[in-house]
Amino acid sequence: MKYWKHALGGFFALLICGAAFQLTTDSNTDWPKYGGNSAGSRYAELTQINADNVNKLQLTWSYDTGENNNPDGKGNDIQCQPIVVNGILYGTTPRLKLFAADAATGKELWKYDPFSNPEVKPNFHPVRGVVYWEDGADKRILYSVGAKLMAVNALTGELITDFGENGLVDLHAGLGDQQTLGYDVNNFNIRSTTPGVIFKNLLIMGSSVSEGGDALPGNIRAFDVRTGKLAWVFRTIPLPGEYGYETWSKDSYKKLGGANCWAGMVLDDKRGTVFLGTGSPSVDFYGGARKGTNLFANCVIALNAETGKRLWHFQTVHHDLWDRDIPCPPNLITVMHKGPDGRSLKVDAVAQATKDGLIFVFDRDTGKPLFPIKEVPVPKVAALPGEAPWPTQPVPVKPAPFANQTFTKADLTNISPASASYAQSVFEKSRGGLKNLPPSTTETLYYGIGGGAEWGGSAVDPNGIMYVNANNMLWLLKMQATNPPKTTEALTKGEKLFTTNCAVCHAMDAKNTALATTQAYPNLQDVGKKLTRQQINTLLETGRSRMPSFQHLAKPDREAIVHFLLKTETPTKSDDIHRVTTVETKTGRDFPYTPLYQNKGFRQFRDADNYPAIKPPWGTLNAVDLNTGEYLWKVPLGEYPELAKKGIPTTGTENHGGPLVTAGGLLFIAATYDEKLRAFDTKTGKVVWEYKLPAGGFATPITYQVKGKQYIAIAAGGTRYDLKPGGKYVAFALP
Repeated sequence: MKYWKHALGGFFALLICGAAFQLTTDSNTDWPKYGGNSAGSRYAELTQINADNVNKLQLTWSYDTGENNNPDGKGNDIQCQPIVVNGILYGTTPRLKLFAADAATGKELWKYDPFSNPEVKPNFHPVRGVVYWEDGADKRILYSVGAKLMAVNALTGELITDFGENGLVDLHAGLGDQQTLGYDVNNFNIRSTTPGVIFKNLLIMGSSVSEGGDALPGNIRAFDVRTGKLAWVFRTIPLPGEYGYETWSKDSYKKLGGANCWAGMVLDDKRGTVFLGTGSPSVDFYGGARKGTNLFANCVIALNAETGKRLWHFQTVHHDLWDRDIPCPPNLITVMHKGPDGRSLKVDAVAQATKDGLIFVFDRDTGKPLFPIKEVPVPKVAALPGEAPWPTQPVPVKPAPFANQTFTKADLTNISPASASYAQSVFEKSRGGLKNLPPSTTETLYYGIGGGAEWGGSAVDPNGIMYVNANNMLWLLKMQATNPPKTTEALTKGEKLFTTNCAVCHAMDAKNTALATTQAYPNLQDVGKKLTRQQINTLLETGRSRMPSFQHLAKPDREAIVHFLLKTETPTKSDDIHRVTTVETKTGRDFPYTPLYQNKGFRQFRDADNYPAIKPPWGTLNAVDLNTGEYLWKVPLGEYPELAKKGIPTTGTENHGGPLVTAGGLLFIAATYDEKLRAFDTKTGKVVWEYKLPAGGFATPITYQVKGKQYIAIAAGGTRYDLKPGGKYVAFALP
């Protein structure tokens, strides 16, 4: 009897140990990659938090980076979507330090400061995520700051010095040599804002480059994860003899850059295929030096992940004149579509949302569209001298656009009599209405300069449903001749440098200066009233948020720009060395390239109270069934509390950051002006929970499970839309 008691005791002990082991292994679910997985689905098979109990969700931990406490109230936002591996959360701070924290408590484990290395110059820009790789005991985090890619020990936070040269890889590698391009790429700015993907022992990356005359090529590169050595290059602006070269003007590659993948990419591990989208070519809004369709700009591209060989591509915008970059990674999704015999077949697909509110869906193997795509004629109106707009643009028959496409007088705001009157006055002086009007020296109204879809990306679930947040923001764009024919006086040094480096984003005139602090790209006419000379100098040197560093400019050149901005520069008519000339008449080896026409500064169409000057909704959240191409629901995303108090129905707001979807029937998203994190019912689009964050959550949330508890976490960095800065990561769980 005693024996049986011991035997039964041992048996039950084994059962208990077995249960405990099962709990330990199955109760942890990581978020190991940007987008959650290689497919970038932003979806998790977690159900502990669900539509029935989400109303009980509460803050469970907060990690304070200790940054964004600047005396002037400004700071660098956090756009980072962290990852979680083996119960450790990895992310970046506002000042781009890399950190590791316990994912269950938020307790910091280590922090690495890239600027402790004198080879890494201060350069503050968005870092939207990091990459994890391991091989046995070798566990690494790969991320980049400015032009330097680095590998950090994931357990200790120490730089791995045998990666690259003393721990650093220069991201200028693989862009081209001076003999081929006619200029030295190392003299100009490059960075990476969105993490790449890992295939075997390769890190495949895109880049963020200038959009003006000093734009570097947007080549896709693969680096060896262990050594940092360049493994392969795919050129997005072809060289002579390469496929696609004939879609540009002769020698465009010597003057122009861009066509870069700044928004991220996804990987089909089984097929060994990487999918990505590219941006527009330089310079934004004028293509006189690049007549043709301009492959591989504005393309969805499938590459062999091991070799970089192009498998297929589809161009979503021909000869882009509107800065319609592909703004977010594609999504890999499986859908049901009818085959040639009429029967429904399961199809592995890739779906891409765009800045102008379109969704393209392709067969993952062939690139064949799953819904018909039509080439739609563009308006036949006069373009700028030297320009040759492409006569058609591709538009999918399904799904219908998820963002506004055209604009009429009936779309003007009526939120108040004063707003309506102001919007009417601007509308009457402007040109617009139709989509794809070529830019003009007359101010023109456009959708699609900003999203539509944004860098936060879309989420997809196993049922073939895509969830995408969108902006309906109208923009005003006005072009100007870089060197007007009647102008005989030379521009000052500072004015020329501003025109070449800054005017692609910023206006410098007296229009709408009252909105300078809240516009996406501020008017700099009165910048001296907001910032000191030293603060402007610092911004030019280090960059901040979307504004890149201009360290590639010599200090006297940066100071000349500051003099111009502060109106303290003395014109020197005899200073002909700084005269603006057009490189079209030269050899093509002049770099930076100066176009015939350049943006005079573009701005969002807002009223005097800084609300969008069009009828709402201004921001939406959309659920689209990609099996059928039909919408399941569309709801406003975000609100202005002061308008809500006046009884104005929910308007939605401009939003930056993406959605997270779970098997619990929930979609989590922040991204909005009102600084809230919300949960939506994925079946209905109804808000079922919301929480006011300590600062704006302009990032994409994640979910994971540690020791049986599910968490929702997000970075709350603020600063966007001139809101208060923040420096925290926060996590929520059930009691």
